[in-house]
This record gives sequence, structure tokens and C-alpha cells, in this order.
Amino acid sequence: MKRMKKEWAIVLVISLLLASFGQGTTGNAADKEAPMSSGTVHVLLYLNKAEAFLNGEQQTLDAPATIIKDKMYVPAKFLGDAFGMKVEWNAATRMIEMVTPKAKITLDSDNKSVWINGYWMRFDEAAAIVNGRLMVKLTWLADYMGAKYTYNDELRRVEVLYTKTPEGIYIPENGNSKPVAKFSLGKTSYRIGEPVKFVDLSYDPDAEGIVKFDWQGKQEVYFSAGTYPVTLTVQDRHGNKSEPYTRNVVITNETYLNEVEYPIYMKPVGGFIKTNWSVLWGNFYDLPELPKQVKEDTSRKLLVSDSPETFTQKGILYQDTVEGKGRLYADHVNGMQEKVTMAILAKNMSSKPITIKTTNKGEVWPSVYANLIGNEATVDFLLGDPLNEKITIPANQTFIYKQMPDFYPGQGVNLFYDVETDGPVQFSFIAASEISANSLSLPQLPFEGHVRGTFPVSQLDWTIDATNFDKPSRLVIGDGKSDPFLPGYDVFRKQEVKNDGNYGVVYKIHADKPRKMAVMILPKGGVFKGPFKINGEMRLVPESGVMTAFDGLQIIAKTTGTEDSLDIEFSPPAGSAFPIDLVFYPLDGRESK
Repeated sequence: MKRMKKEWAIVLVISLLLASFGQGTTGNAADKEAPMSSGTVHVLLYLNKAEAFLNGEQQTLDAPATIIKDKMYVPAKFLGDAFGMKVEWNAATRMIEMVTPKAKITLDSDNKSVWINGYWMRFDEAAAIVNGRLMVKLTWLADYMGAKYTYNDELRRVEVLYTKTPEGIYIPENGNSKPVAKFSLGKTSYRIGEPVKFVDLSYDPDAEGIVKFDWQGKQEVYFSAGTYPVTLTVQDRHGNKSEPYTRNVVITNETYLNEVEYPIYMKPVGGFIKTNWSVLWGNFYDLPELPKQVKEDTSRKLLVSDSPETFTQKGILYQDTVEGKGRLYADHVNGMQEKVTMAILAKNMSSKPITIKTTNKGEVWPSVYANLIGNEATVDFLLGDPLNEKITIPANQTFIYKQMPDFYPGQGVNLFYDVETDGPVQFSFIAASEISANSLSLPQLPFEGHVRGTFPVSQLDWTIDATNFDKPSRLVIGDGKSDPFLPGYDVFRKQEVKNDGNYGVVYKIHADKPRKMAVMILPKGGVFKGPFKINGEMRLVPESGVMTAFDGLQIIAKTTGTEDSLDIEFSPPAGSAFPIDLVFYPLDGRESK
């Protein structure tokens, strides 16, 4: 029989736990801080009636006030919540915990014990379990909760008054005060995917300033409807911490921006959008291509010396003649066990002096990092800093046009030069210990599988219509299909070749009156690092490190819909893999609302 009573008591306590948590989760319950001042809490309880009043508002109780053995008992959870005191079930200890201004109380119904500030008393001297609810003696309530009460026998009503005296924040021991944490929200509720505005209102009564903010649960945006508590604790320079301050962020079921749209709208130009294969496949992998008009600029011949990309012996890497406009492009790595130098020799192929004018250049100091040298040389070239270097070569003589610093085993260089000649000049790309006109007697190095040749096209002009499209679209660069690799001729091997990757080629992409949109890059072929020039402004992709295939997107431009044009200038950087997609994502102004 005793065992059955004990088990019944356990059931009742668990019922208390479930009921307690079921009653206390209103939308504003978390909007709280320790108050500086507090008024009186007024409670009316009626004997054996579920009806009650809290500060004049009617309430319905699960457990009304009742008489047990000539003593009045009142509902502990209801009064604890009303007075702002803790009344909770601790599952680990299987006990009910109460914290009042005067005492820390533990009620053990299993063992019929109550501990008050460490002192023991019998359970039934202070409390009782009635219909699964914890009830406490009214006299006991007055002693430990600090409440005052009167009983009206005629109305069979208990009137309870409680005035909470807040704890101060001044610390006499060090003559300093705790800071006060406080913040507000920009709105009472937010939509899914809408940025949440937090307004910090914290202060330090000593006017020393706050040095640390500890936020719990704070997010700039939420993507599920619900109520999210956010808590702020602050600290002053003496290490004094405030009491926690909590507010609820309410997120409605209405969607403002989804998880894919949000970073595109909200991140600035240069922002990287980390994502995963599932998101890329579902939203960006096979977008429709923007129609483009392509014009091949054949006014400047392109000489590409990119094979052997890693040379293992000294000699002539590539060689051909330019008369008029030309572009010299080289990308090589020292695969030897000794330092060498690399140079471009210019031989006058006529019987009269010839002047070479250099109008643009892209150079980089030797480095072992292939992506870095390709990026930095391309940055230098696309900058297009004013340049007007001239060299005049006497008839039938050979001059050193350019010579690079020594580069050591494993180091590489990448070079661009735009030249204009008033006669035929043979340009030779040389790797040797010492450079002189006699270097032309070095052997021609064999082809080992990389790009090498002379190409009639050094610039592609793409004109696109970015005015009216309403779905995410793309341009593909370097796939050999949508963007064909340009044909040329290898004078060493005497055969037609293709410029795989179109290295050394400058792309100029133009759109009149572009709509409001974001332009992003998505690498698909492998590691990528390289610059874009957007309306004359340089953009690094990425701003540090490298991007890898399908790892995410970087925003390289945003238009407002008011620009006269959008101009993108690009050249495939050495060391980077292709293809890449330029994603054009239409925007509708939601980020500014």
C-alpha cells in the first residue's frame, strides 16, 4: 500500500511539471529584464473555485485554493509565476525547486521532505500535492515569498499582495555598478528571410562604457516561422556583468526572401556565397544562356608561349613574327635544377630600323604559386595603366625586348605585352642562364601538350541584352562550346592548333541599360583565381585565396537599373581551370525595403 502511494505521488509531481510548462509559454514571456522598480501584484483567490484575478484580470486555475486539515493551501505555480519566482520540476533530482527572495527551497515529495536554505522540515508542514498540483500553506507563503494576505470568511476569498523589491546593481566592495543590458527590435514581427534589426540600448551607470556584448540566439535572419528568444548580457571594463536581458523575435509565416535569394540580395559586391552541391544543382547548374552577339577582333595578333609550360631544358620556347599590332603572352615554370632567366628577344627582320611601341603590360615577380602569378599578371594587364615605351632596333639586329629577374626551380612567371611595330619583328621567348643575341642559336624546345601558337584573334567582344530577362541566366566562358576555343597556327610544328582556354584573349562584355541585377561567378572546371574589370573598377575573385569548383558563388557586380551600360572586361588567368559561368540574377529591390 505504501509503495502504491509513493508511485502515485511521483505521477502527481510529473503531472505538475507538465502543467507548469504548458501554462507559461506566452509570446511575450521572454521579453524581460530585472526591473529597476516594481509595483504591487494583487491576487484574489476564492476557496475551492477555479476563478481567480491577477491585477484585475480574470484567470482560470487548474488547482484552486483549498482547506486541508484546517489550513489554507494556495497554488504555488500560479503565485510563483505571478510574483516572478521560480517554481520548477528538476527531472535530474526528481524534486521541485523554488527560489524566493528569502529562500532557496527544494521539495522532495518522494521522501516527504522540504529543504529551506539547507534546513529540513516535513513536507506536509509546508506543502501538499492536490490533483497533481503543488499547493503551499498560505502562512508559509507569507513567510518565504514575502507576501501579505487577508482572508474574507464571508466571501470565502483570499487577497494576496506582493511587492517585489529588486536587487540593486551597485557593488559596495569595489565602488562600481553592474552594467545594464537592454535592446529593442525594429519591428514587432518579421517575415521569413527578412533582416532583423537589433537596436542596442545597453548602458553603464558609471558611464565607463561597455566593452563586451554576449548575444545568445541572435541571427541576422530566420528562415522558419516561430518565436525565437534572444538574450543579451553585457560587461564593463572591470569585468562586471549585467543581468541577462531577453526578447522574443517573432517570425510570421509570410516569406520575404528564401535561403537562396537572401545572400544574393543582402551581400555586397565582393561577397562570397558559400553553398553546397544540392543548392547549386537546383538553382544555378544549368541556367539558360543569355543571347550574345560575338565579334572577333583580328586587329592584334596573339603569340602564346605556354608549352612546355614547365620547361626542363634551356632553349627557345616559342617564336614568331609580328608586323603591326601584336600581343605577347607567356606562362612558364622552371622545371630545372638551377636558376634561369627568361627573356623575349626582338629581331629586326628588315633592312631599315624598326620601332617597337609597348602600349600595355602585365607582369608578375617569379613565384611558386601558379594561381597567384596568373592572377597578378592579369590584374596588371587589365589595369591598363598609361604606357608608351619605345625601342628602336637597327636593321637586321636583335635586341633584348624584355628580361625577367632570375627565377629558381619551381618558380613561374606570366607575361602580357601589347606591342605595335612599324615593320616585321621576330619575337622569341627564351629560357637560358644568360641572355644575349646569341641566345637565338639555342634549340627550339619540343611541344609537350600545352597551348602554343599564333592566333589571329586576341579580343572577343560580346554584346548581350540584359534589359528584360526575368529569370536567372548565364554566360559561359571557356567551355569550348558556347565559347569556342580560338584557332591558330604553331609555326614550330607547322600545324593548326586551338587556344584551349583562350589564354591571352581579352573578353569585353557589354550591355546597354541593364536591369537591376546581381552578377556572380561560378567556377565549374576546378580552382579559379582571377580579376574582373567592371565599369572600369577592378574586382578580385576571390578577394583572398582561391575558389574551387562548385564551392559557391562570388558577387562581382550589382546594377541599380539606372546605369547607361554595364561593361565587364576579363582575360582567363593562367593557372585557373575552366569553364566558369557568369550568373546574371534579376533583383526586384526587396533588399532596400
